[in-house]
Amino acid sequence: MGGRIRRALPASTRNQLWLTGLFLALLALFMMTGARAFLAWPMYESLLSTLPLYGFLALGLTLVVAAGEMDLCFPSTLAVAGFGFALTAIHTGQVWLGVIVAILIGLGIGLCNGFLVAYVGVPSIIATIGTQFFWRGAVMLLSQGLALGLADLGESPTHTVLAGRVWGLPPHQPVFLPMQSFWLIVMALALWLLLNRHPLGDAIRFTGEQADIASRLGINVPAARLGVHTLMGGIAGFAGAIGCMEMGSWWPTQGDGYMLLVFAAVFIGGTSVFGGSGRLYGTLIGIAIVGMIEAGIVSSGLSGFWTRAVHGMVIVVAVSSYAILSGNADERILRLVRWRKR
Repeated sequence: MGGRIRRALPASTRNQLWLTGLFLALLALFMMTGARAFLAWPMYESLLSTLPLYGFLALGLTLVVAAGEMDLCFPSTLAVAGFGFALTAIHTGQVWLGVIVAILIGLGIGLCNGFLVAYVGVPSIIATIGTQFFWRGAVMLLSQGLALGLADLGESPTHTVLAGRVWGLPPHQPVFLPMQSFWLIVMALALWLLLNRHPLGDAIRFTGEQADIASRLGINVPAARLGVHTLMGGIAGFAGAIGCMEMGSWWPTQGDGYMLLVFAAVFIGGTSVFGGSGRLYGTLIGIAIVGMIEAGIVSSGLSGFWTRAVHGMVIVVAVSSYAILSGNADERILRLVRWRKR
Protein backbone atom coordinates (compact mmCIF):
# COMPACT_ATOMS: atom_id res chain seq x y z
CA MET A 1 0.00 0.00 0.00
CA GLY A 2 2.76 2.42 1.00
CA GLY A 3 4.67 1.55 -2.18
CA ARG A 4 1.65 2.24 -4.38
CA ILE A 5 1.10 5.64 -2.70
CA ARG A 6 4.76 6.47 -3.14
CA ARG A 7 4.60 5.65 -6.87
CA ALA A 8 1.29 7.49 -7.37
CA LEU A 9 2.27 10.77 -5.69
CA PRO A 10 5.29 12.93 -6.55
CA ALA A 11 7.87 13.33 -3.83
CA SER A 12 7.03 17.02 -3.39
CA THR A 13 3.35 16.21 -2.82
CA ARG A 14 4.17 13.49 -0.30
CA ASN A 15 6.44 15.90 1.55
CA GLN A 16 3.81 18.64 1.72
CA LEU A 17 1.12 16.20 2.87
CA TRP A 18 3.43 14.93 5.59
CA LEU A 19 4.22 18.47 6.71
CA THR A 20 0.52 19.37 6.84
CA GLY A 21 -0.10 16.28 8.96
CA LEU A 22 2.71 17.29 11.31
CA PHE A 23 1.22 20.76 11.71
CA LEU A 24 -2.26 19.41 12.44
CA ALA A 25 -0.85 16.88 14.91
CA LEU A 26 1.04 19.59 16.81
CA LEU A 27 -2.02 21.84 16.80
CA ALA A 28 -4.18 19.03 18.18
CA LEU A 29 -1.57 18.25 20.83
CA PHE A 30 -1.39 21.84 22.02
CA MET A 31 -5.18 22.12 22.00
CA MET A 32 -5.26 19.24 24.46
CA THR A 33 -2.33 20.26 26.66
CA GLY A 34 -2.96 24.03 26.56
CA ALA A 35 -6.68 24.18 25.94
CA ARG A 36 -7.21 27.49 27.74
CA ALA A 37 -4.93 29.27 25.28
CA PHE A 38 -5.36 27.27 22.07
CA LEU A 39 -9.14 27.09 22.17
CA ALA A 40 -9.49 30.89 22.38
CA TRP A 41 -9.10 33.35 19.50
CA PRO A 42 -6.69 35.80 21.23
CA MET A 43 -3.90 33.24 20.90
CA TYR A 44 -4.36 33.06 17.14
CA GLU A 45 -4.71 36.83 16.83
CA SER A 46 -1.37 37.20 18.57
CA LEU A 47 0.27 34.64 16.26
CA LEU A 48 -1.25 36.22 13.16
CA SER A 49 0.08 39.62 14.18
CA THR A 50 3.67 38.53 14.89
CA LEU A 51 4.37 35.56 12.60
CA PRO A 52 3.85 37.42 9.29
CA LEU A 53 7.00 39.42 10.01
CA TYR A 54 8.97 36.16 10.03
CA GLY A 55 6.82 34.85 7.20
CA PHE A 56 7.69 37.66 4.77
CA LEU A 57 11.37 37.01 5.34
CA ALA A 58 10.99 33.24 5.06
CA LEU A 59 9.13 33.52 1.74
CA GLY A 60 11.87 35.71 0.27
CA LEU A 61 14.58 33.43 1.62
CA THR A 62 12.87 30.43 0.02
CA LEU A 63 13.59 31.89 -3.42
CA VAL A 64 17.18 32.69 -2.45
CA VAL A 65 17.79 29.11 -1.27
CA ALA A 66 16.01 27.73 -4.35
CA ALA A 67 18.63 29.56 -6.44
CA GLY A 68 21.39 27.79 -4.51
CA GLU A 69 22.32 30.92 -2.55
CA MET A 70 22.23 32.11 1.07
CA ASP A 71 21.32 35.49 2.53
CA LEU A 72 22.43 36.20 6.09
CA CYS A 73 22.03 39.96 5.73
CA PHE A 74 18.25 40.22 5.98
CA PRO A 75 18.08 40.97 9.76
CA SER A 76 20.26 44.04 9.24
CA THR A 77 18.41 44.99 6.05
CA LEU A 78 15.19 44.91 8.05
CA ALA A 79 16.70 47.20 10.70
CA VAL A 80 18.12 49.74 8.23
CA ALA A 81 14.88 49.83 6.23
CA GLY A 82 12.87 50.19 9.42
CA PHE A 83 15.07 53.11 10.43
CA GLY A 84 14.45 54.77 7.07
CA PHE A 85 10.73 54.17 7.44
CA ALA A 86 10.66 55.65 10.94
CA LEU A 87 12.63 58.79 10.00
CA THR A 88 10.48 59.40 6.92
CA ALA A 89 7.20 58.88 8.78
CA ILE A 90 8.27 61.13 11.66
CA HIS A 91 9.63 64.02 9.58
CA THR A 92 7.05 64.01 6.78
CA GLY A 93 4.01 62.57 8.52
CA GLN A 94 3.43 60.39 5.45
CA VAL A 95 3.38 56.72 6.39
CA TRP A 96 2.94 55.56 2.78
CA LEU A 97 6.10 57.44 1.83
CA GLY A 98 7.93 55.73 4.68
CA VAL A 99 6.88 52.33 3.33
CA ILE A 100 8.22 53.23 -0.12
CA VAL A 101 11.51 54.46 1.37
CA ALA A 102 11.86 51.23 3.38
CA ILE A 103 11.31 49.08 0.30
CA LEU A 104 13.76 51.14 -1.76
CA ILE A 105 16.40 50.84 0.97
CA GLY A 106 15.87 47.10 1.08
CA LEU A 107 16.11 46.82 -2.70
CA GLY A 108 19.33 48.83 -2.65
CA ILE A 109 20.95 46.61 -0.03
CA GLY A 110 19.78 43.50 -1.84
CA LEU A 111 21.16 44.85 -5.11
CA CYS A 112 24.56 45.37 -3.46
CA ASN A 113 24.49 41.81 -2.11
CA GLY A 114 23.49 40.43 -5.50
CA PHE A 115 26.22 42.37 -7.30
CA LEU A 116 28.87 41.01 -4.93
CA VAL A 117 27.64 37.47 -5.46
CA ALA A 118 26.75 37.45 -9.15
CA TYR A 119 29.37 39.72 -10.70
CA VAL A 120 32.25 40.02 -8.21
CA GLY A 121 32.15 36.31 -7.45
CA VAL A 122 32.05 36.43 -3.64
CA PRO A 123 30.26 33.37 -2.20
CA SER A 124 26.84 34.46 -0.99
CA ILE A 125 27.31 33.26 2.57
CA ILE A 126 30.53 35.30 2.91
CA ALA A 127 29.19 38.38 1.15
CA THR A 128 26.03 38.56 3.23
CA ILE A 129 27.83 37.93 6.51
CA GLY A 130 30.02 40.92 5.74
CA THR A 131 27.16 43.16 4.69
CA GLN A 132 25.12 42.10 7.70
CA PHE A 133 27.81 43.36 10.06
CA PHE A 134 28.34 46.52 8.02
CA TRP A 135 24.69 47.56 7.91
CA ARG A 136 24.07 46.68 11.53
CA GLY A 137 27.02 48.81 12.55
CA ALA A 138 25.90 51.62 10.24
CA VAL A 139 22.38 51.76 11.66
CA MET A 140 23.70 51.71 15.23
CA LEU A 141 25.96 54.67 14.42
CA LEU A 142 23.23 56.61 12.64
CA SER A 143 20.71 56.09 15.42
CA GLN A 144 23.23 56.40 18.26
CA GLY A 145 21.60 53.30 19.68
CA LEU A 146 18.34 55.14 20.41
CA ALA A 147 14.84 53.88 19.61
CA LEU A 148 12.27 55.97 17.76
CA GLY A 149 8.66 56.20 18.89
CA LEU A 150 5.88 55.89 16.30
CA ALA A 151 2.80 55.95 18.49
CA ASP A 152 0.78 58.19 16.15
CA LEU A 153 0.92 55.83 13.16
CA GLY A 154 -2.24 54.00 14.19
CA GLU A 155 -4.36 56.85 12.83
CA SER A 156 -2.88 56.55 9.34
CA PRO A 157 -4.88 54.88 6.53
CA THR A 158 -1.67 53.18 5.39
CA HIS A 159 -1.24 51.64 8.84
CA THR A 160 -4.84 50.46 8.81
CA VAL A 161 -4.43 48.80 5.41
CA LEU A 162 -1.06 47.15 6.08
CA ALA A 163 -1.06 46.39 9.81
CA GLY A 164 -4.51 47.27 11.14
CA ARG A 165 -7.25 44.95 12.34
CA VAL A 166 -10.44 43.84 10.64
CA TRP A 167 -13.14 42.09 12.60
CA GLY A 168 -16.04 39.80 11.86
CA LEU A 169 -18.54 37.42 13.44
CA PRO A 170 -19.71 36.68 16.02
CA PRO A 171 -20.86 40.22 16.91
CA HIS A 172 -20.76 39.71 20.68
CA GLN A 173 -17.16 38.50 20.59
CA PRO A 174 -15.66 40.04 17.46
CA VAL A 175 -12.78 38.19 15.83
CA PHE A 176 -9.94 40.57 15.02
CA LEU A 177 -7.78 39.59 12.04
CA PRO A 178 -4.41 41.37 11.62
CA MET A 179 -4.05 42.73 8.11
CA GLN A 180 -0.40 41.67 7.85
CA SER A 181 -1.54 38.04 7.79
CA PHE A 182 -3.63 38.85 4.70
CA TRP A 183 -0.65 40.44 2.96
CA LEU A 184 1.46 37.41 3.86
CA ILE A 185 -0.94 35.20 1.89
CA VAL A 186 -0.94 37.69 -1.01
CA MET A 187 2.87 37.66 -1.09
CA ALA A 188 2.96 33.86 -0.96
CA LEU A 189 0.61 33.62 -3.94
CA ALA A 190 2.57 36.22 -5.92
CA LEU A 191 5.89 34.48 -5.27
CA TRP A 192 4.38 31.09 -6.11
CA LEU A 193 3.29 32.44 -9.49
CA LEU A 194 6.76 33.93 -10.01
CA LEU A 195 8.53 30.69 -9.10
CA ASN A 196 6.26 28.29 -10.95
CA ARG A 197 4.64 30.25 -13.79
CA HIS A 198 7.26 32.78 -14.88
CA PRO A 199 10.53 32.40 -16.81
CA LEU A 200 12.40 33.99 -13.91
CA GLY A 201 11.17 31.15 -11.71
CA ASP A 202 12.60 28.62 -14.16
CA ALA A 203 15.88 30.51 -14.12
CA ILE A 204 15.94 30.53 -10.31
CA ARG A 205 15.26 26.81 -9.96
CA PHE A 206 17.63 25.69 -12.70
CA THR A 207 20.37 27.98 -11.41
CA GLY A 208 20.01 26.28 -8.04
CA GLU A 209 20.07 22.80 -9.56
CA GLN A 210 23.04 22.99 -11.92
CA ALA A 211 24.34 26.50 -12.57
CA ASP A 212 26.92 25.40 -15.15
CA ILE A 213 24.42 23.41 -17.21
CA ALA A 214 21.78 26.13 -16.83
CA SER A 215 24.25 28.66 -18.24
CA ARG A 216 24.94 26.42 -21.25
CA LEU A 217 21.21 26.15 -21.85
CA GLY A 218 20.95 29.91 -22.21
CA ILE A 219 19.86 30.91 -18.71
CA ASN A 220 21.38 34.15 -17.45
CA VAL A 221 22.69 32.78 -14.16
CA PRO A 222 24.21 36.05 -12.84
CA ALA A 223 20.92 37.88 -13.50
CA ALA A 224 18.97 35.19 -11.62
CA ARG A 225 21.30 35.48 -8.63
CA LEU A 226 21.14 39.26 -8.71
CA GLY A 227 17.35 39.07 -8.91
CA VAL A 228 16.77 36.83 -5.90
CA HIS A 229 19.07 38.87 -3.66
CA THR A 230 17.45 42.13 -4.76
CA LEU A 231 13.98 40.70 -4.21
CA MET A 232 14.99 39.44 -0.77
CA GLY A 233 16.19 42.91 0.13
CA GLY A 234 12.93 44.52 -0.98
CA ILE A 235 10.90 42.00 1.04
CA ALA A 236 13.06 42.62 4.11
CA GLY A 237 12.49 46.36 3.66
CA PHE A 238 8.73 45.85 3.53
CA ALA A 239 8.91 43.63 6.61
CA GLY A 240 10.87 46.33 8.43
CA ALA A 241 8.09 48.84 7.79
CA ILE A 242 5.40 46.37 8.88
CA GLY A 243 7.35 45.60 12.07
CA CYS A 244 7.55 49.27 12.97
CA MET A 245 3.83 49.76 12.37
CA GLU A 246 2.89 46.69 14.41
CA MET A 247 5.11 47.59 17.38
CA GLY A 248 4.59 51.36 17.21
CA SER A 249 8.33 52.00 17.39
CA TRP A 250 11.67 51.33 15.77
CA TRP A 251 14.53 49.92 17.83
CA PRO A 252 18.25 49.54 16.91
CA THR A 253 18.29 45.78 17.44
CA GLN A 254 15.28 45.19 15.19
CA GLY A 255 15.74 41.87 13.38
CA ASP A 256 18.11 40.34 15.94
CA GLY A 257 17.13 36.76 16.67
CA TYR A 258 15.16 36.33 13.44
CA MET A 259 17.76 34.48 11.41
CA LEU A 260 17.60 30.99 12.90
CA LEU A 261 13.80 30.96 13.09
CA VAL A 262 13.47 32.07 9.46
CA PHE A 263 15.94 29.48 8.21
CA ALA A 264 14.20 26.86 10.34
CA ALA A 265 10.85 27.66 8.70
CA VAL A 266 12.34 27.41 5.20
CA PHE A 267 13.97 24.02 5.79
CA ILE A 268 11.06 22.60 7.77
CA GLY A 269 8.93 23.62 4.79
CA GLY A 270 10.86 21.31 2.47
CA THR A 271 13.07 23.68 0.48
CA SER A 272 16.32 21.88 -0.25
CA VAL A 273 19.48 23.43 1.15
CA PHE A 274 21.18 22.37 -2.09
CA GLY A 275 18.88 24.56 -4.20
CA GLY A 276 16.73 23.72 -7.19
CA SER A 277 13.36 23.77 -5.47
CA GLY A 278 11.31 26.17 -3.39
CA ARG A 279 8.28 25.07 -1.34
CA LEU A 280 6.37 28.25 -0.55
CA TYR A 281 3.36 26.41 0.89
CA GLY A 282 5.75 24.44 3.04
CA THR A 283 7.44 27.65 4.18
CA LEU A 284 4.08 29.03 5.37
CA ILE A 285 3.39 25.83 7.32
CA GLY A 286 6.95 25.88 8.61
CA ILE A 287 6.63 29.39 10.01
CA ALA A 288 3.32 28.40 11.63
CA ILE A 289 4.99 25.39 13.26
CA VAL A 290 7.97 27.41 14.47
CA GLY A 291 5.72 30.10 15.95
CA MET A 292 3.27 27.66 17.46
CA ILE A 293 5.88 25.60 19.28
CA GLU A 294 6.93 28.30 21.73
CA ALA A 295 3.34 29.30 22.51
CA GLY A 296 2.33 25.66 22.85
CA ILE A 297 5.16 24.77 25.19
CA VAL A 298 4.47 27.69 27.52
CA SER A 299 0.68 27.20 27.47
CA SER A 300 1.20 23.51 28.29
CA GLY A 301 2.94 24.46 31.52
CA LEU A 302 6.49 23.57 30.46
CA SER A 303 9.52 25.79 30.79
CA GLY A 304 10.28 28.06 27.85
CA PHE A 305 13.79 26.58 27.86
CA TRP A 306 12.32 23.59 26.00
CA THR A 307 11.62 25.75 22.95
CA ARG A 308 15.01 25.56 21.22
CA ALA A 309 15.30 21.82 21.86
CA VAL A 310 11.90 21.17 20.29
CA HIS A 311 12.70 23.46 17.35
CA GLY A 312 15.86 21.46 16.71
CA MET A 313 14.05 18.14 16.99
CA VAL A 314 11.34 19.23 14.54
CA ILE A 315 13.95 20.40 12.01
CA VAL A 316 15.84 17.11 12.17
CA VAL A 317 12.68 15.00 11.96
CA ALA A 318 11.26 17.05 9.07
CA VAL A 319 14.42 17.07 6.96
CA SER A 320 15.06 13.37 7.62
CA SER A 321 11.50 12.53 6.63
CA TYR A 322 11.88 14.47 3.38
CA ALA A 323 15.00 12.47 2.56
CA ILE A 324 13.11 9.20 3.14
CA LEU A 325 9.94 10.22 1.29
CA SER A 326 11.79 11.66 -1.69
CA GLY A 327 13.66 8.46 -2.50
CA ASN A 328 17.01 8.34 -4.24
CA ALA A 329 16.02 9.21 -7.80
CA ASP A 330 17.59 12.40 -9.04
CA GLU A 331 15.80 13.86 -12.10
CA ARG A 332 17.23 17.36 -11.99
CA ILE A 333 19.31 17.05 -15.18
CA LEU A 334 16.35 15.51 -16.99
CA ARG A 335 14.17 18.49 -16.02
CA LEU A 336 16.78 20.86 -17.39
CA VAL A 337 16.85 19.03 -20.72
CA ARG A 338 13.04 18.92 -20.91
CA TRP A 339 12.85 22.66 -20.20
CA ARG A 340 15.35 23.35 -22.98
CA LYS A 341 13.22 21.35 -25.46
CA ARG A 342 10.02 23.30 -24.71
